[in-house]
Amino acid sequence: MTANRRAIRLDAVRADGWFERLGEGSPNFQQLCDVVGERFVAFSVIAGVRISALTIDRQAPDATLVDFIVGEDEGEQRLPLGEFRRRLVSALLDDEPVPEDLPDDPDAEEIQAFIGFRYVLLAPIFGLRLVELRIGGGRPAYMVVNLGGAVDELPVEDFREIVRERIRAELARSRPASPFSIDLAAIPDAERAMRDEDYELVVKLLGAWPGPLSLLLRTTEGQRLGPDVRATLARSLGYLGTAYVHKGRFDWAEEVMRLGIQWAQDGPAAGDLFRRMGQACVVRGRYGEAIGLLRRAVSLGAQSRDVLPLLARSYAERERWVAAAVCAEESLSLGADEEDMEEVLERAAEVLGDAWLKFRAEIPAPTSASPTVPAPKPPE
Repeated sequence: MTANRRAIRLDAVRADGWFERLGEGSPNFQQLCDVVGERFVAFSVIAGVRISALTIDRQAPDATLVDFIVGEDEGEQRLPLGEFRRRLVSALLDDEPVPEDLPDDPDAEEIQAFIGFRYVLLAPIFGLRLVELRIGGGRPAYMVVNLGGAVDELPVEDFREIVRERIRAELARSRPASPFSIDLAAIPDAERAMRDEDYELVVKLLGAWPGPLSLLLRTTEGQRLGPDVRATLARSLGYLGTAYVHKGRFDWAEEVMRLGIQWAQDGPAAGDLFRRMGQACVVRGRYGEAIGLLRRAVSLGAQSRDVLPLLARSYAERERWVAAAVCAEESLSLGADEEDMEEVLERAAEVLGDAWLKFRAEIPAPTSASPTVPAPKPPE
């Protein structure tokens, strides 16, 4: 009987990449995943639930309201995000009717039905790769599955249970932590990730912090924290905000950094946070707003070498040529990128003409040995 056992390759059965293809060409898909959770968006598709609208609560993300439609029902329902996730998980954990056996020469759809359509779709969401289905020979059906580095042979029902366990674990991870459970041990890892420009890791390490820190800020416990702890928390929010900028999530970046400024007050981390906010505005082309933020950064002690090149560029974009030229020269004296700053200087000198040459003939440009001064306010 064992000799009659067959191995069926599952290459044509797998649904690898279906979720990624679903998001192609949809401008709001990533934002939906950011708010609801990528895997929960996948769960909703598999469960036949269409999310129609979100009312986002950034202070308490679990209270975000989700409007949705189930199946062919035209009636719209609304639930808080936390409850919506729980309902999705409950729906996916319900038993799915599956055939007890396979025909002699099954096609891909019949094999998917035997394994469970739901489980075929969920497998790639959890990094599980279906390799083979082994049937016949008087033994129960077994599957060969790559579990993310290890290949195992297990009964089909055990495979389904593995998927169900991962669904339960995803719900457990999504539950909000205690409002004040901030793991400061993550900060050195986040700093290294920033240096390595691994912005995805920064978000993974610190992305859950804004909600708890926003709540903590309004408590007596939060107000009693020492300046060193406040500065550490503020710098961490600065890292997270910058990571969001690099990922193109500008609205989130701004909110996170403004929260960081509330934590920093006028302390040692405030200047760097204003510099990061100003840099985010430069990236978005909001140069007028950037000027105010960057000048505030300088007044709060941010490193001139980091701030002045951004100011020079912002002044130039707003055609404030004297201020642009002065900032560019100061930046060059501090070792900033020569190509960018010399371009600003050339544009400024062309516009200002002889007046600038005469001014510089009487007052030499700063050198690396010259004391640095706050960036000038542009003339009205």
